[in-house]
Order: sequence, then structure tokens, then C-alpha cells
Amino acid sequence: MNQTAKPTNYSALGTLVMVFFFWGFIAASNSILIPFCKTHFELTQFESQLLGSAFYIAYFVGSLILFVVSNLIGTDIVNKIGYKRGIIYGLFISVVGALLIIPSANANSYYAILGSLFIVALGFSLQQTCAQPFAISLGDPATGSHRLNLGGGVNSLGTTLGPIIVSFFLFGGIGAKQDVTVTNINNLYLIVAGVFAAVALFFLFSKLPDGKNDEPFEKASKASGSLVVMTIGILGIILLGTFTEISKLPLLLATFVLIIAVLFISNGAANKSPDGWGAMKYPQLIYGMIGIFVYVGVEVTIDNNFGALLKTPGYFNETGLDESEISQYISLYWGSLMIGRWTGAISVFNLGKTAKKIATIVVPFIAFGVVLGVNVLYGNEVGNLLPYAICIAIAVAAFFYGEEKPVKTLLTLSILATIAMLVGVFTTGLVSVFAFIAGGLCCSIMWPCIFSLGVGGLGKYTSEGSALLIMMILGGAIIPPLQGAVGDGAVGLHNSYLVAAACFAFLAFLALKLKSVLKKQGLDFDQTVAASH
Repeated sequence: MNQTAKPTNYSALGTLVMVFFFWGFIAASNSILIPFCKTHFELTQFESQLLGSAFYIAYFVGSLILFVVSNLIGTDIVNKIGYKRGIIYGLFISVVGALLIIPSANANSYYAILGSLFIVALGFSLQQTCAQPFAISLGDPATGSHRLNLGGGVNSLGTTLGPIIVSFFLFGGIGAKQDVTVTNINNLYLIVAGVFAAVALFFLFSKLPDGKNDEPFEKASKASGSLVVMTIGILGIILLGTFTEISKLPLLLATFVLIIAVLFISNGAANKSPDGWGAMKYPQLIYGMIGIFVYVGVEVTIDNNFGALLKTPGYFNETGLDESEISQYISLYWGSLMIGRWTGAISVFNLGKTAKKIATIVVPFIAFGVVLGVNVLYGNEVGNLLPYAICIAIAVAAFFYGEEKPVKTLLTLSILATIAMLVGVFTTGLVSVFAFIAGGLCCSIMWPCIFSLGVGGLGKYTSEGSALLIMMILGGAIIPPLQGAVGDGAVGLHNSYLVAAACFAFLAFLALKLKSVLKKQGLDFDQTVAASH
């Protein structure tokens, strides 16, 4: 007798999808706030990138706290409180952070804004840890990937709409020339806090399952200790940079070296004595963690430094763009991620071979139409964005060539992105702008490639390995200010995008290294990649 499939709780899923949307909305909105804060607080390019660092380092800190405390008490904290309450707590933490931005802005304190944004993202960290397994629990497990993919697609829509909506609140409309006031910022984050609170209250009073599982928890105390050592080292470097006159660039490079060193030393120790190391004894996880670190870092740094570059006289035009005029290009960058992720989502559905090929060609241009439509809705001129269709056509060809195989796809897109960054560096105007924005197309489906290779062959440690990979979102806090520091130097902001080119070249190397490591274990993971993150 066939079991009845568990029906999908569409009400809860709809609310959960709203949370996915705001993750993308807030993350992409930083692209508008960064150039504003740079001008308003008279910051260097490095200092302006601390806004993104405060946001992304919170993901690492939040995940680390959960990992370490769970190991200390021998209980999975998230599973103990349940996914539902975990999301509620995460939402209320983000509400507190959003509300704190208001007095921080009124006090005209940049560092208070950094702290407030850190709290917003700390809430996001807990929400992300709970949301994906919770989405699977809201219906038949067999269709769980469909619900996750829906969340990812809506997340990308949030990143597309974010810069446009924030520009509307800060500037009074797209292309408007009015000065940003503290009142504009207060109104924006008051609305954000209100929406988060409303979603949290809906979850609190709705009759939803707690979202717990019965999987046994296995402690990994040595891995926990290793991550604490890494964190102490990073804090030490931050303090060194704060209280000394040492240049920021070598300190940021030292941070990158420290992270890689701790990971490889931990893996070496785990190979000699695996007890207490859990998933960290697998080399593919170590390479995967470094891959996620670099991938998130380069995805964020392309965009976070982009606003300041567009304002630079002589780059896009003779005078440089006004803050209120850059949102359409920021939106197109995040829209490029949506274009790629919607295309990557096609594999979730049971389409015939011919239908799948047609969809792979048509869907990205439909997504491009959505991006253009959003800009038209808010009054942007989109005629100058139409030639970007050439970049989309090249990306579609790369998707076909990758054949949905993790190694081949990651290698192909990394090489293509490296070339795009070099084109962007050695040209100016719209050609350079499109080349940098095309980095979003290449980044769009790198996450599932790196993720599937990083957790390949981990067996019972797959869940733990996934948590460690998510922790490496830390890259978004390190690489953007690294590029900002390079841009502040003699190299200049435009040429600083060589940092992004180097990151993509490294990811190409990493694709080959992951293939080699897995092959030695008798594993071939160059097969169909899951729906994109």
C-alpha cells in the first residue's frame, strides 16, 4: 500500500519565502548604503567596506557560537529549540539590529551603524541555519528540493529589488537628486524592522510543527577548539590593525593566510588522530571551506566596491555617476545572480531532454526581462542595459558546456569569470561595467558546485560538514575590504578588480584540486549538480 505524501503547508512556506526574500534584500541593499556612508562619513574605500564585513562576519560568529556551545553541552541547540522557534528568535534579533540603526544614524556614528548591522546579520545566521531544513519539513521530503529552490529564487529576486527599493527610500525615487537625510534612513529601517516583527509574530502564533529531528549528535571538540583558535587569531589581527599604524593590506592578507593555515593544520592533525575532529578529517571539506570563503568573498567584493567605482570620474563617464544613478547597475549585478539561479533551477523539474534545452535558453532571458521590468517600474532608462543580453548568451553557452557537472561547471565559470574581470580592468565605460556585472552570472551556480564537492563522501558527517561550509561565508567580511585596501593604494579602485580576477583563477585551481582529492578516494562527483543556492 502506498503511503500518502505529506501535503505542503503553503501558508508557512509563503511566510518562509518572505524571509528568504529579505535576506537577499538586505544583503544587496548594502551596495547602496556603502557608497552613501563613504561620502556621508568621509571614509576611505577600506573603511567603507567594513559595512559589508560587519554583515558577513556575523554569519561566521553566529554559526561558531552554535557549533561551539553545542559541542560543549553535547546537544544540538538548533534541534533542541526546533527550526520554527529558531527562525522566530533569529527574526527578533534582526528586529533589534534594524531598530538600533535608527539611533546610530541619529548619533551620526558610523561604528554604531556597523554594530547594528552586525546584529541584523547575527539574526540572519540563526534564520539560515534553521530555514532550509524547516522548508523540507513543511511537506513531502521527496519534493523538499523544490521548496528550497523556490526560496533561493525568491532570495535572488530580493537581491534584484533591494538596491532599487533602498534607492527609492534614500533618494525619494530613482534618479532623484535630493540629499539623503537621517530621516530617510530611519524610515527605511523602521519599515524593515516592522516587516521582520510581523513575520516573527506570524510564526509565533501559527500552528506549525516545531521542526525537530531525531538524529544523534556527535561531538567534535577538537574541531570546535580549532575554530576558536582561528577566531582568536582573527580578533588579534583586528586589534593589531585598530591600535597600531600597521597598513591594513598586510593584515588582511595575514588573516587569509591564518584561516588557510588553521584549516590545513587541523586536517593534518585529524589524519593522524581522527577522534574528536569529525568532518574536518576529510580534505575535500577543507578545500570546500576555502572555496566557499573565496566564492562568497568575490561575489560580495565585485558589488561592494562597484558603487564607488561607478562614481569615479573618468570610469563610466567624465563626471562619474551620482549615488542615485548607480542602483540600476547594482540591480543588474544581483539580477545576474537571479538569472543564473533560475536557469540552474530547471534541473529540479522533470522536463524532457528537448524541453530542458529550450528552457535553458528561454528562462535566463525571461529573468533578464524581470530585471529590466523592475527598473522600468521605478523609472530607470533601460535601453543602455539591453546589450547585456550578449553576456547572458555567453553564460547560457557555458551552462550547456558544463553539463551540470560540478567540476566542469565550476572550472568553466571560474575561467570565464577571470577573463571577464580582466576585460573589466583593461577597459572603461559600458564594456567594463558589463564585464564586472557578468561576474554575477558566473557566480550564480558556483555555490552548489563547491558545496556538493565539499561534502562529497562525508557520510554521517555531511550535516556537520554543511554547517562548517556555511561558516565560511566569512569570506564576505575579509575579501571586500582587502580589495578596498588595494583600491586605496597606488593601484587605484579600477585596477583593484585584479583581486577579483585572482579569486576566480584560484577557484579554477580549486575545482581541479577537489576533483583530484575525491578521485583518490574512489569518488566521481562530476555528475548532475543540485539546484543552486
